[in-house]
Amino acid sequence: MIDDLSRAFGDERTNSLLLTNGKVITADTSFNICEAVAMVDGRIVEVGSSDRIGRLAASGAHVIDLQGRSVIPGLIDGHAHMDREGLKNCLPSLSGVQSIDDILQRIEALVNNRAPGEWIVTMPIGDPPEFDGFPDGLKEGRFPTRHDLDRVAPDNPVYIRSIWGYWRPSFPVVSIANSEALRLAGIDRNTLPPVPSVQIDREFASGEPTGILFEWNKMPVVEFTLMAGAPSFDVATRTEALAESMRIYNGFGTTSVFEGHGVAGDVITAYKHLQRDRRASVRASLVFSPAWNSVAGGDIGQMISSWGRWLAGSGFGDEWLRLQGIYGEIDDSAESELRSAANPQTGWAGFHYDAALPRDKLRTLLVEAARNGIRVVGVFPYMLELFREVDKEAPISGQRWVFGHLSTLTSEEIAEVRDLGLNITTLTNAHIYKYGHQHQERLGPERENEIVPLRSLLDADVPVSFSSDNVPVSMFTSIWQAVARPSRHATERVAPAQAITREEAIRCATIGGAHLSYDEDSKGSLEPGKLADLVVLSDDPLTCAEDEIANIVAELTIVDGSVVFDREAMANGEPATREAQAPSADK
Repeated sequence: MIDDLSRAFGDERTNSLLLTNGKVITADTSFNICEAVAMVDGRIVEVGSSDRIGRLAASGAHVIDLQGRSVIPGLIDGHAHMDREGLKNCLPSLSGVQSIDDILQRIEALVNNRAPGEWIVTMPIGDPPEFDGFPDGLKEGRFPTRHDLDRVAPDNPVYIRSIWGYWRPSFPVVSIANSEALRLAGIDRNTLPPVPSVQIDREFASGEPTGILFEWNKMPVVEFTLMAGAPSFDVATRTEALAESMRIYNGFGTTSVFEGHGVAGDVITAYKHLQRDRRASVRASLVFSPAWNSVAGGDIGQMISSWGRWLAGSGFGDEWLRLQGIYGEIDDSAESELRSAANPQTGWAGFHYDAALPRDKLRTLLVEAARNGIRVVGVFPYMLELFREVDKEAPISGQRWVFGHLSTLTSEEIAEVRDLGLNITTLTNAHIYKYGHQHQERLGPERENEIVPLRSLLDADVPVSFSSDNVPVSMFTSIWQAVARPSRHATERVAPAQAITREEAIRCATIGGAHLSYDEDSKGSLEPGKLADLVVLSDDPLTCAEDEIANIVAELTIVDGSVVFDREAMANGEPATREAQAPSADK
């Protein structure tokens, strides 16, 4: 075997890479620990000892001495919203500000580089990822008004965007416009809020708008209604942002994502552009989120059976980009209708707002999906009841339907999830770390083990994958939360009996994610024949202090056998990405 590999590594037409002298955590069924791994043309060809694999170095392969560092399979994010991260860098930042004057200095600098009348749109006030602590964090203890902004931008419309409401747990969500932006938007003393969940702040004496727009919506409405005229993200912006997002996710060892909330057409196009230009560094399985309002009449069942079959099973595409399955939810609120009317613009979301349907129509959709072998992804608790109803009419077991954003499950529901053959995606950052204490208060100590019951799910042989939900992007926080069960708001752990081992958590973040997209035979563990997606880590996830798991980052990230992220190179001012060797001409 070594002789055959030596010939392959010596062939100038191959792209070969060796990692030696490390701790290679295979995350396979036996959870083997090895020293070295050999890759040829994007595939793993050997995993074993440094002595054995090191002999291939003489064949001319590129060799990286790990110097004892740990290696795991590339992490697979089961609900990533990856496209959103890079968008944060496409708009001017207002992070680090401590006063209204600080904000005005940032705006004034932008005005100096813009023509009169040109829009200026910025990020929200504050520091990512939560943009929390304002306006109290400003010296004046208030938000800037249109009059403040007018001092530095009298001739340019200025709009300070609101946050994506899921970035932090508190309301309200706030955006701010100056006088010129309000004029262009047609907002004056007579303008009414589009829905009760939106408030136009007004001056007490005159009733004129102050420019501050409050809303109590996790998914903003103002940008699609009152401020619809302000520039948002076009396809070119989304494409460059997605490339930046991939680099950021690579920096935390993520090499594949599953977009369980679905993606809109603009985001699909951005992925296609990166794939066409060979710029992608993260593999993606995208779930379709239909824009139902754009479909003229017709029967949902007939539409699914006629054009939806390309979504069946593992869908269509290749190992880099695949579209599979369909997203479903119920939402007939006035806010949903307003957001949907902005189609194709989706703002921070990146998914169609009109993918939601009334319950009766959604049930029809799910039944037809089941009959046509199209998996469905749902992230709200009511979807489990719908899955149960559908299964009685058209069995879904074996189709790997996805129940995501796991918060709580009873033992009876776990058995139901197992019998329905569902895949589970978790959101540990929300339902263990941020809101675990609320679940504890609501359920009481006798039902504590219903909170993100990972131990019970694994014991029931339910497939589990981890997800970041983009808050934050690192999957190592999910691994840490699954092992340590920490609470952000309390000293006691959240349902500690539901903790899983580090080994189990790593497998959830790797092979668990691969199973989610029907890819367990091609990635998710370091075994010969699988895709050469792996990450060299800053610390050993099996032996480091428990709380240090969350701080692990990638030193090197390798996708398709080539280095796509190099932290040391970046620290030295060199590009953070490089290829171990140029791909062969026919690759």
